[in-house]
Amino acid sequence: MSPTNGTDGPMELTEWKIKTNGVELAATTAGDPADPAVLLLHGAGQSSVAWEDEFVARLVAGRRYVIRTDSRDTGGSTSSSVGAPTYALPDLAADAVAVLDWLGIDQAHVVGMSQGGAVAQLLAVNHPGRVATLTLSGATPGGPGHQNPDLPPPTDEIRALFEVEDPGPDWSDRAAVVEYLIDIERPFAASSRPFDEAGMRASAERAVDRAGDSIAAQVANPFMVGVGPEWRSRLGGITAPTLVLHGVEDPMFPYDHGVALAKEIPGARLIALEGVGHELFPRHTWDLVVPILIEHTAKS
Repeated sequence: MSPTNGTDGPMELTEWKIKTNGVELAATTAGDPADPAVLLLHGAGQSSVAWEDEFVARLVAGRRYVIRTDSRDTGGSTSSSVGAPTYALPDLAADAVAVLDWLGIDQAHVVGMSQGGAVAQLLAVNHPGRVATLTLSGATPGGPGHQNPDLPPPTDEIRALFEVEDPGPDWSDRAAVVEYLIDIERPFAASSRPFDEAGMRASAERAVDRAGDSIAAQVANPFMVGVGPEWRSRLGGITAPTLVLHGVEDPMFPYDHGVALAKEIPGARLIALEGVGHELFPRHTWDLVVPILIEHTAKS
C-alpha cells in the first residue's frame, strides 16, 4: 500500500536532480509547495530514504511541504571514490542552501539527525536567514569530529566499531549488503526494546536500491569527511526557535550531549525520547514526534 497524505489518495512524490556547487544532488519533495517547507537532513551512512515515506506522509497531512535530500556520496547524488571524499560538512550546508534556492524556498524548517544535525547547526549559524526553525536529533554540540572533553564519549562497543578495520561485504551481492547494513545498525539501537529487524531490513533494502553501485561510498565516505572550523562557540548566536530531541539510550552521543546542545542554544526546548538509541525516529516514537514537529514548525 502506498502512503497517503491524509486526504484523498496516495502521497505524490516529486524527484529532483539539482546541479550545484560542481555536483548533482538528488532530492524528493512531497506536499503542497504553498505549505511551510520542512527540510529533512539524514545521518552519516544513510540517504534520504531513511526518512520513511509514511513518516513524510504524516508531515504532509499536517500541511507541510517536505523535502528530503541525498547528501553527497549517498543515494542518487554525486558519488566520489570509496575512501576519498572531497568535501567537508560546510559544503553539505552549502548544498542544502542550494537545494532551497533551486526549489525557490526562502526559509525552511530544518530537521537534522546525527550528522544531519551537524549540518543543520551550520545552516543556523552560517545561513540564519534560511532557517525558520531548527530541530536537532541525536546530535552533539558542534561537529561530530570536534573535541568535546566535557561530554561523555561513545560507549565502548561503539568506539570498538570505529577502531576495527571492516572490509565490508561483497558490494555486488545485494542480499549480503542488506544483511551488512542491518548488522551495523544493531549496536546503535536502544537495548530496552527488541531490535526492529523487519523495519531495518526494509530500510536497508531502500538504501541499497536508491544508491545502486555507490552504496559502498555511502557507507564509508560520510564518516571520513572533514568537519571544518569549530562552531560550538557560536551556538549561542542561533536565533531560530530550536527543538532538541535525543534518545535516552543513545550510545554514540549519550544523552548529556542533547542536554548540552539545548543549553547552548538560547530558548531551545529539550525532549527526551524514551526507548531510543542513536536512531532516526523509530516508529514507536511517531505518535509523539510528529505532532511535536507540526507544532514546532508552525513557528516562524
